[in-house]
Amino acid sequence: MAENEGMIEPFEPGQVRYNDAGERLVSYGTSSYGYDVRCANEFKIFTNVYSSVVDPKNFDANSFVDIQEDVCIIPPNSFALARTVEYFRIPRSVLTICLGKSTYARCGIIVNVTPLEPEWEGHVTLEFSNTTPLPAKIYANEGVAQMLFYESDEICETSYKDRGGKYQGQTGVTLPQT
Repeated sequence: MAENEGMIEPFEPGQVRYNDAGERLVSYGTSSYGYDVRCANEFKIFTNVYSSVVDPKNFDANSFVDIQEDVCIIPPNSFALARTVEYFRIPRSVLTICLGKSTYARCGIIVNVTPLEPEWEGHVTLEFSNTTPLPAKIYANEGVAQMLFYESDEICETSYKDRGGKYQGQTGVTLPQT
């Protein structure tokens, strides 16, 4: 379904574990019952330089520092945002759940669990929390989270697209919107 219907672009039909130079990667691509996504090299790292209050209804973009690198260092007890390399088009009969990979979880780096609702499309904004007292590293263009797909035997009555969802068609790292 993913390959035939353009559900994931670019799509990797196998599991990639090594780069062209033969170096080990955090794996990405098709897994047993899901798909391991990569994060792009665009990151927003949380900072308290301006001592802003974190308010989801009135989010201050100055709360983040933008970087574009192959590695993101998340400060201790902080978080960063990134986006998937892959662009998703979720069919009307499918619900997708994003979960963290155990490789990162075992290092104290947690990926927020989030749904991709039927007929949502875009790059997924990923949230990484560093729960450790040490700086933590995220690698761009390597596996960071797994998508699990649940197909219903019925079409949903109202999709994300029908509701005019505020994150529909997002590209790049998208901040909170109200």
